[in-house]
Amino acid sequence: MGRLFIIKIFYTGSLIMAIIGTTNIAVAQGIRDSTLKEVRVHGKHKISANTKINDFSPGQKVKTIDSAILQQYQLQNMANLLSQQEPVFVKSYGFNGLATLSFRGASAAQSAVYWNGVPIQNAALGIADVSSLPVLFMNKVNLVYGGSSALWGSGNVGGALLLENERPYFDTSKNTLSFSGGLGSFNQYLAGLKGSISGKRWYFSANVFAQTAQNNFPYTNEIGGGANMPNSHLQSEAALLQGAYKIGKQNVISIAAWYQQYDREIPPALYEASSVKKETDGSLRLLADWNKATNENTWYAKSSFIRDEINYSDTAVLLRTDDVSYQFYQEVGWKKRLNNFGQLLFFIPVQISWIYLPDSNETKQQDKIALAGAYDVKLFSSRLDVSANARAEVINTLSVFLPGADASFMITDWLALRANAQRTYRAPTLNELYYDPGGNTSLKPEQGLNEDAGYTVKVKSANFALYHDLSAFNRDIHDWILWIGGAIWTPHNIAEVHSRGVETENNITYTSGNWKLHLGVNTSYVLSTTVASYIQNDGSVGKQLPYTPRYNGQLNIGFSYGQVSFNYNHTYTGYRFTTTDESEYILPYQTGNMQLMYNTAIHNHSLQITAQCNNIWNERYQAVAFRPMPGVNWLVGFKLAIL
Repeated sequence: MGRLFIIKIFYTGSLIMAIIGTTNIAVAQGIRDSTLKEVRVHGKHKISANTKINDFSPGQKVKTIDSAILQQYQLQNMANLLSQQEPVFVKSYGFNGLATLSFRGASAAQSAVYWNGVPIQNAALGIADVSSLPVLFMNKVNLVYGGSSALWGSGNVGGALLLENERPYFDTSKNTLSFSGGLGSFNQYLAGLKGSISGKRWYFSANVFAQTAQNNFPYTNEIGGGANMPNSHLQSEAALLQGAYKIGKQNVISIAAWYQQYDREIPPALYEASSVKKETDGSLRLLADWNKATNENTWYAKSSFIRDEINYSDTAVLLRTDDVSYQFYQEVGWKKRLNNFGQLLFFIPVQISWIYLPDSNETKQQDKIALAGAYDVKLFSSRLDVSANARAEVINTLSVFLPGADASFMITDWLALRANAQRTYRAPTLNELYYDPGGNTSLKPEQGLNEDAGYTVKVKSANFALYHDLSAFNRDIHDWILWIGGAIWTPHNIAEVHSRGVETENNITYTSGNWKLHLGVNTSYVLSTTVASYIQNDGSVGKQLPYTPRYNGQLNIGFSYGQVSFNYNHTYTGYRFTTTDESEYILPYQTGNMQLMYNTAIHNHSLQITAQCNNIWNERYQAVAFRPMPGVNWLVGFKLAIL
């Protein structure tokens, strides 16, 4: 009954906000919103350093994470931030386990993660562990909802998480140095150091982050008894170095090196009596970038190398595996401004991925090379923005053509429409093809169509501001790849999967003097069902895909007064079926979380203090079957700017 009530609150709140928006239009006509955060950006405002988002995606839903939220979560990982603030599903395998991202019912392998425009999914697995991405390293975070294979490459089916570090600046008076620290429940300790120095032609910055946690939280076992989670220690270190050099007024060369290592003990699942499993994940990411910009032309080139290593051991069964994957990614591009209304983009991406299979003494490789282009035109005083894009890609011996188009139209200053249609395609990953045991070399590539459309209402008066956004999406994929099994899991093709649903984002703010009140509700309704199967009398036909919640949402309510801000966050995640025929499932869960932030100064040095209490109602829940999550827990931290 309580969970049904929460669902009603989320969706009733969305409806109420839509009604409020329409009733306030008469008051707010002709007044532009200059304070609300944009989901779609028009005009000269740039939300990303990447031209594909700024200039060639007018009809896609793009959400920018507010800088205040990044500050509040600066000592946490991207999995915590997204699960509490965005209507996406984060599939977490425990408090210190793997966490993957899913957009609009897509699989983790269909949801891409990019770092400064470079894909950073594990080259073998095809997925990224968002629990290993520290928020402290990121200056900008954008989420692209819906696929855009023409711009972002085959494999971008459900959406993309775009991570960007601070852009180089060349200012002799702007040197920075800050120190961060924190401590929390279950013997959690965190520390970070961030600094930068620059001249008229050069720039250098360094970020270092480390954490350790025992993670021995209390939980209830299968027979109803209480215990503390064993074998759950976590230790991680990460470092990010950036450098840049400015050649003349138009050329900038930059380099970046990002290394991190996660040492995790893997606690027992509820059906296991004990566990001595351990895993060490190490990633090295190197990136070189060149940009040259003039009034009419922009040229760029980037080259990256990524090495991911996963070492797994279970001494109870004398098992040890060492998996190493490599990835080269290169891209060159040219953007041409044709006139005041049109612009053209051409780029050539090349991606080479490979793994070594010690059992068979073989190296397996996947090569992708493409020629891609996009054209964008703005009409009717830039109220209509239309973009067409296409990509011809060769994946080993397979060739595929991926067209797409999207558009936005500002009907009035307070109402904008958008639409997006793309062809999608994803080749099987190296693990899906060759993993031993379980790989399936007979897999077919996923392919289909992706459409979405929506509208945005923005209303503002002297003290009141309203933001309401609604998106409806539809995706039909043939030969969807799904891992199925028991002792040995193997990927198989599902003949056809149909995903559709509705998302809303709603925010109200009221300002009076030094007070600012806010209320926000995000909702997501996703149906992702099997339409056809290659297996006769398959019980999965017409059923929801495993680990795809139909309902998902967040509520945020709080205030800021002067240098103090407070927010209460409430999340709801619906039923997740664990079998393809819906015969087994995990109960819905909801968590309450509180965030507090205070900014002050000590002897002209700014000091930011943050505090967060998660799961304040002590909900007992599992995001993944048999992997309990912690009850009430807290984290306090600070950031002191020395320079």
